[in-house]
Amino acid sequence: NILLILGFLSTLAVIALIAVAVTQNKPLPKNIKYGIVLDAGSSHTNLYVYEWPAEKENDTGVVQQVEVCKVEGPGISGYSHATEKAGPSLAQCLRQAEEVIPSKQHQETPVYLGATAGMRLLSLENKSAADKVLSSVEKTLRSAPFSFQGARIISGQEEGAYGWITINYLLGNFKQVLYQWQSGWTKLLHSLKSLSETSGALDLGGASTQITFVPNKVIPESPENLLYFRLYGKDYLVYTHSFLCYGKDQALQQKLARDLQASTSNNSLLDPCFHQGYQRTVNISDLFRNPCTAAEKKQFPFSQLYIQGEGDYQKCRRNIQQLFNKTNCPYSSCSFNGIYLPPLQGDFGAFSAFYFVMNFLNLTSEQSPIALDKVTSTIESFCAQPWHEVKTAYHQIKEKYLSEYCFSGAYILSLLENGYEFTEKNWQRIHFLGKIGSSDAGWTLGYMLNLTNMIPAEEPAVPPLSHGSYVGLMVLCSLVLVAVLLFAWLLFHKPKCLQKGIV
Repeated sequence: NILLILGFLSTLAVIALIAVAVTQNKPLPKNIKYGIVLDAGSSHTNLYVYEWPAEKENDTGVVQQVEVCKVEGPGISGYSHATEKAGPSLAQCLRQAEEVIPSKQHQETPVYLGATAGMRLLSLENKSAADKVLSSVEKTLRSAPFSFQGARIISGQEEGAYGWITINYLLGNFKQVLYQWQSGWTKLLHSLKSLSETSGALDLGGASTQITFVPNKVIPESPENLLYFRLYGKDYLVYTHSFLCYGKDQALQQKLARDLQASTSNNSLLDPCFHQGYQRTVNISDLFRNPCTAAEKKQFPFSQLYIQGEGDYQKCRRNIQQLFNKTNCPYSSCSFNGIYLPPLQGDFGAFSAFYFVMNFLNLTSEQSPIALDKVTSTIESFCAQPWHEVKTAYHQIKEKYLSEYCFSGAYILSLLENGYEFTEKNWQRIHFLGKIGSSDAGWTLGYMLNLTNMIPAEEPAVPPLSHGSYVGLMVLCSLVLVAVLLFAWLLFHKPKCLQKGIV
């Protein structure tokens, strides 16, 4: 009887130990939230899917990109003459998002669309068309199985500021905790410099460009260019300005309009910013259609402009520099067109078209930034190549994009050198960034980060027992098992007279 009781008690104690340990230490359910942001730019739209743990870090979600989908066709502003087609163009990427996000979480997943400078221009040019485009987009987004939160035109300031948040978040400058779901905690991404500082952000799109950074000293000369943020428990005051019409596509339109005004010939133009041997025909009505070039409009006795490339970088730079008015500055320092610019401070991450153009030209070294004179000579050499050689060497690239890389490279240097006054001395503080880790550099992640401040944090998943209860139960079960084993040992190793006495 004693042996049966001892065996039963020891088995019970072992089972209890194993059961408590397994129950307490089994993996906790991953409480992951999702969000979708659509970046409706002037030339195309991208859909981004983000995820973050429901438990937030210092009131801000820890967000990372898990999917990106490029929408086929033009940006939504390109549907101004067929507004009903703007929304349906997004359908394929929305279906892709449905596959990435677990179906049980579709209804709780917020979806936002932010339209940038292309729609800002369309709104100035034809507000009725812009409203109809947004209405079509909203209809499609509402029909998706997600939680529609808004489709709107974001301001240039917002675009610049959210780009700044993205860059600094991905570089770990906010000292936030970054998650990696598959392998537990991951190390913070390596910063370009001391984590105690932030990086500036330089964004270049098709229709606008933004510069954003934390100035060393805040001089209240132009308060409309200052924004306040609170992220990861810390306050930030940033300078930001967006230049509408100074994205690379609209800058080219501005340059062509100016060159046409100054031209003495009839309907042909020799353009130094296109390769020698390249030809392009432009409709005059298209050239002067939007607000960026409307001021240059006048009557011409012809309806088309014939452009021939000249491939002269230095002449191209001189033409481009006329776009930046540096004559009037009502502040202590300015960028161009009379806009206040505090002294440049710290490193800068340059992304979007800054990166795409410079990467094509092989000028985005990750090891160490390339010196300004090398950048200049590389772009000058590229512009000097005849068009037939360029076409042969890069036959896989669409002709429209390929033909404009000479202009875009020269424009980027003009904007950074002449517009923002980067010099040989501080040029190497510019880092051209496409992706940081698995996330694209751009404004959408910063937008999502800021929006997660409005999503309530949830209680983290916890083990079934508190730490104290778990330790107490494990100790109790262990003591029972030890007592049973000790009693059994005494039973079988004591003198026979004692065993008889016990029996």
